[in-house]
Amino acid sequence: MKLKFKPLLYLFAASVAFSCANEEKEPERITVKGTQFYKGDKPYNYIGTNYWYGAMLGAKQGGDRDRLEEELDIMKTSGIDNLRIMVGAESGLQDFTVTPALQPKQGEYDDNLLDGLDYLLNEMRKRDMHAVLYLTNNWEWSGGMAQYLEWNGYGKLPNPNIPPNTWPQFMEYTKQFHSCQPCIEAFNNHIKFILGRTNNYNQKKYTEDNTIMAWQIANEPRVFTADNEEQFTKWLTSVVDLIDSLDSYHLISTGSEGMAGSADDLMIFDRTHNNPKIDYLTMHIWPKNWGWYDHTKASETLQPSIDKAMSYINMHIDVAGKFEKPIVLEEFGLPREGESLDRESSVANRDKFYEAVFKRLERSVDNKEPFSGVNFWGFGGIGKNNPKDGKWKKGDDFTTDPPQEPQGLNTVFASDESTLRLVKEYNEKIK
Repeated sequence: MKLKFKPLLYLFAASVAFSCANEEKEPERITVKGTQFYKGDKPYNYIGTNYWYGAMLGAKQGGDRDRLEEELDIMKTSGIDNLRIMVGAESGLQDFTVTPALQPKQGEYDDNLLDGLDYLLNEMRKRDMHAVLYLTNNWEWSGGMAQYLEWNGYGKLPNPNIPPNTWPQFMEYTKQFHSCQPCIEAFNNHIKFILGRTNNYNQKKYTEDNTIMAWQIANEPRVFTADNEEQFTKWLTSVVDLIDSLDSYHLISTGSEGMAGSADDLMIFDRTHNNPKIDYLTMHIWPKNWGWYDHTKASETLQPSIDKAMSYINMHIDVAGKFEKPIVLEEFGLPREGESLDRESSVANRDKFYEAVFKRLERSVDNKEPFSGVNFWGFGGIGKNNPKDGKWKKGDDFTTDPPQEPQGLNTVFASDESTLRLVKEYNEKIK
């Protein structure tokens, strides 16, 4: 493989990473014992990333396998061995939606993208990396639950990116998914289909592949409103039961944001996750989206954002401790200075936020607290974005920000050497 771009961070180690990538070796299985992850018989703590588009890069047609392999090598050299990946994308015909879609029509699949998923997992396997695979999305940017509703007669989904539709309108629409029986049945069939797959590149059944760390129900499944807790819990429990019945070998998580996805009620998060078949808990933190951080007042809002993030992490650690399970902060991000989309712009404030999270993780590891891993959002590698307007259109590179968001807003590029140095430094500290 010819390396197209070589940031200083991994220049020295590139040949080693490439060599490792070509060794056939079975990764060790990830398990849970009490509040800790284990890889084989050793504790497993990690700083990983979100790489939802990985299977799309792995596709023979329309993908970019050279880019995929190069980015996996860059990540591996930074100590990143845990990737959170989408295995769901529905329709692909909506505006501001991931395309091509894995499931363009209900129950019909794009074989090219399935092959891309196989290829991705096989390349990760070569590099001793692990995948958390989420099976659908709460949000419209990949179709998700709302698309299942449209497919099953609930009317056209109100895309919140297209006026006069609104986010409250979209969320009220999507809340119906938890009680839509044909939608639930179709999603269950999707789960059965994916979990029943065998990798074409190594003939490993997905249910037996140690490259897969966990199945995750969805990206940010939300209860939406407190009065929906009973229906949401019933649905969540049924999906956990289904996954466990199909695959008792791998871990199960929900993909929840935590309190933010539980009608801002920590006790709802507690109750909906009080399930012995959920192997570990998750939380997400978005300082900009939640109104904590204002880039126009960065000097005034950065530290308060860090303080609020630490408080959010601590309260969720308490819930995980009560259940005696690990917890992962699997999404967090911060824009570049001035919300610039130019990869040459400063990431100093982002680095400060990241380091605060990494230090909290290190302290948890040292003290054997339940907080055991993070996945920053997200790795855009060598992907190219348009820094002028950031708009994504079909055929453009994916750079980890969803299609409806400015491309590069929260992206960690391969050229962000200071950020990747932090990732490498703290990955070495927590191993």
